[in-house]
Amino acid sequence: MSTPLPEFQRFQYQFTAHIRDPKENARPIGIEARRMKVYSELVYNGIEHSLLICFPVLRKVLGKRRWARLVRAFLVKHRCHSPFFRQIPDEFLQFLQATWVATTDYPKFMLELAHYEWMELVLSISTHTPDWHRIDPAGDLLKQRPVLNPVLANLHYNWPVHRIAPHTQVTPKETYLLVFRDVDEQIQFIEINAFTARLLNLLETAEFTGQTALERIAEESRYPSLDVLIMGGLAVMQDLCMRGALLGVLCDKAHP
Repeated sequence: MSTPLPEFQRFQYQFTAHIRDPKENARPIGIEARRMKVYSELVYNGIEHSLLICFPVLRKVLGKRRWARLVRAFLVKHRCHSPFFRQIPDEFLQFLQATWVATTDYPKFMLELAHYEWMELVLSISTHTPDWHRIDPAGDLLKQRPVLNPVLANLHYNWPVHRIAPHTQVTPKETYLLVFRDVDEQIQFIEINAFTARLLNLLETAEFTGQTALERIAEESRYPSLDVLIMGGLAVMQDLCMRGALLGVLCDKAHP
């Protein structure tokens, strides 16, 4: 038989339950509504502020009522595992992926749009930095191993998330996006194709030079002309180097 909770803990549970969901949970006895409303609004507004910084487009697309309903559902149903405000967007995305069941008045692209916006935050605060002692910016992209920017995401969506805006009609479209932080600490977005996405996936591994990665793609796609594909792939890699998504090639040994 479990021991009853002390009175102060029962009060705390009632207090926080009302803050999470004022419509479903009565406020604790002895606390006037005006004072309780102050606490409820402080918590809601603090959570919403953290979310608005990360998901401005989602907020605009949903509008005031649907957005407020979503934030309230997050407060009611999700239990955060981090005490840090910076990680509230992370928790919100987990809620959308694992808990939220959208009704028909919410757009089907909502989860992908949220993930896309969240990725900008993830990359902007990343602490990863290039190891320039092991990178040759002028190396041979075909014969050696190209090095990807360590703050980079190669994304694949079923919706053109980068084109979604309020009052804009969008239809499903397979979309590949490259997002990375450049040398000026700015987040860059590039729409790429399936070929470039596959090339980057291969270059992320430890076994491919530019040449062998392109040969693998030629084999997978049964491309009729290997030389043409390699020349096209080299042009793609050179362009990505100019933009800062590729940094050069891996040196055989560290510089002194």
